[in-house]
Amino acid sequence: MRKCRLLYRVAGIALLQCCLFFHNAFAQQISRDELIFLTPEWKGERFADGRPRVPDAILARMKQVSIEEAWAVLKNAGYGYQLTENWLVINPDSVLVGRAVTAVFMPARPDVWKAIDDRGKTQGKKGQNTWPVDLLIKGDVYVADQFGAHKNGPTIGDNVGNAIYAKTGNGIVYNGAVRDLRGLKEMGGFTSFVESYDPSYHNPPGDLNTMIVGINQPTRIKQATVMPGDVVLGENGVVIFIPPHLAEKVVTTSEVVRLRDMFGHLRLKEGKYTAGQIDARWSPDIEKDFSAWLNEHINELPVPKEQIQNILKNRTW
Repeated sequence: MRKCRLLYRVAGIALLQCCLFFHNAFAQQISRDELIFLTPEWKGERFADGRPRVPDAILARMKQVSIEEAWAVLKNAGYGYQLTENWLVINPDSVLVGRAVTAVFMPARPDVWKAIDDRGKTQGKKGQNTWPVDLLIKGDVYVADQFGAHKNGPTIGDNVGNAIYAKTGNGIVYNGAVRDLRGLKEMGGFTSFVESYDPSYHNPPGDLNTMIVGINQPTRIKQATVMPGDVVLGENGVVIFIPPHLAEKVVTTSEVVRLRDMFGHLRLKEGKYTAGQIDARWSPDIEKDFSAWLNEHINELPVPKEQIQNILKNRTW
């Protein structure tokens, strides 16, 4: 009996510590229950705070997906406003892929800014611009709406940028101005999409121009709605935000398209089929030829062997 009471006490202390951790670590964040409520289509694993956790294997495969392929899957699923463009790109020679951690800033007003800041101080926090950064882990992408703030707006320079990169191995999507471009570019893997550059810096409360009002909440980035846990895919000045429950469909669709394109281009070069035959719906004979080609080259193709086997298993030709 005594042992049971001890176990209950330990469990109670652990639960209290867990509650305190979430209260202290996630200022300005919606509750786990609310985040789960707003992402009902995701049936997989989640982080402790409720953020969908798309598997690392899917993220690795996502790096080969083109923006067009991702856009087509999302459009067909009814997600027509997930793409953003015309970004200033830092280190544009690589692709940005990761799970979104979101932050929302608004133009500051002293009373609200002070209330938010005072609560942060009671939790041991300093500098509102670093609060979301504290939550980042490997594979995340910091996605922030700073409403395009420019002069005296930059909350990210090479110091915060280095902190983000050390935690995530990724860059950012930032609807605002950054500073220290030279320092940010020196981090070769810090592939980032930002609204603008300005040499000034954010310096509250001296110049009270922004305040953080939400962390890991629904966030507007240009014309897109971003949810925590969305898969970020960015290249060539364009970023698309993929809902977690569609991430696997995006990569598998991309892989099928990639293989069909490889096969079609090869057969066109060989003169076996005409452009009209390849560009239209394939005949049963071409589909059978494609299936045989997959089997013959299964160990050489730029798609995991198990994925090709799955394609062949579920083929309809």
